[in-house]
Amino acid sequence: MDATHNKEGRGPLNPGRRMVLAGLLSVSAAALIPWALAEPVANAEEGAFLAVSAVLVGRQALDPDLAQRLYKALVAQDAAFPAHVRTLLALINAQGLKSAGMQAALDAAQSPVAALPRQIASAWYLGIVGTGEAAVCVAYEEALNAAVVADVLVPPSYSYGAYGSWARKPI
Repeated sequence: MDATHNKEGRGPLNPGRRMVLAGLLSVSAAALIPWALAEPVANAEEGAFLAVSAVLVGRQALDPDLAQRLYKALVAQDAAFPAHVRTLLALINAQGLKSAGMQAALDAAQSPVAALPRQIASAWYLGIVGTGEAAVCVAYEEALNAAVVADVLVPPSYSYGAYGSWARKPI
């Protein structure tokens, strides 16, 4: 048997076919990479926030600029936020928590970070960090509540009529 035939002795080897198969396997493996975790971050704390956020909101790709603004606003309201996020990420990794059952598991265990998933998801979906007088609007059009319906609805951020048309009651 020579190098141009396969080991069964039938037909010549086809290196092109092997390259196509290797390429297909590479593409399918690359589709499984959580891209949110591959985004550039300034430090490990922001990386932990982005990883937890990706799990909570169920999106692999998150806007890195919005993530940074949300993170800064959350840290401004709670200096211990980075430590709490690292704790939550460790729990997610250790217990294999998924977004669907995470809140129930944290509440049942009376975890000190049980409020964190609500806080992070609310920040991403509403674009608002904090409550009451301490609330800060970080995003409006970029918030996920507008992004998930963007193919059908436009967030009411601009008036599409003449000046003052929004003040009249609808007919």
